[in-house]
Amino acid sequence: MATPETPQLHPGARRIIRIGDAGPEIVIDHWQRLGDDDPLPSFDALPVLVSRSRAAADRAALDARVGSWGVWLAGDAAPEDVAPEVLGLPLVAIVVPKFTDGRHFSLATLLRTRYGFVGELRAVGDVLPDQLFYMRRCGYTSFELKPGKSLDTGLRTLDAFSVSYQAAADDARPLYRRRV
Repeated sequence: MATPETPQLHPGARRIIRIGDAGPEIVIDHWQRLGDDDPLPSFDALPVLVSRSRAAADRAALDARVGSWGVWLAGDAAPEDVAPEVLGLPLVAIVVPKFTDGRHFSLATLLRTRYGFVGELRAVGDVLPDQLFYMRRCGYTSFELKPGKSLDTGLRTLDAFSVSYQAAADDARPLYRRRV
């Protein structure tokens, strides 16, 4: 039985970390991921997340839905190619293929700073708790950790440092410009 502390999850539901107005928190992810051959859900209001190729092929059907839709991108996608396709979307998920591959950091930063993406930017794939602080600095606002990794640890790492010297996507001013 579900309690307020342990809500009932729909099949396939995941818990993620999302940075909202009240700060980072663990929430239930209500977005349903669809494979390229999966039919669109009959319940039209359910938000769906699709691949870039599916978005290109089914854009008219996705735009006609009542529910929101978003897209997931490979971490090595060229920002100049994907930006025109994703700018109006509420969610873009960037796949981190392995934690040693840092190209997704550049993609996230460029989508935020150069192309002005304002929706939710989510890291998925091989996402480890110790990367979250840096991912947030690059513009990520939600995180789906690698299976088996602790969401509570992830929350704590978001506050690992109280001050950042460099400018980044989360604050364009370097430290010396922030100090009065």
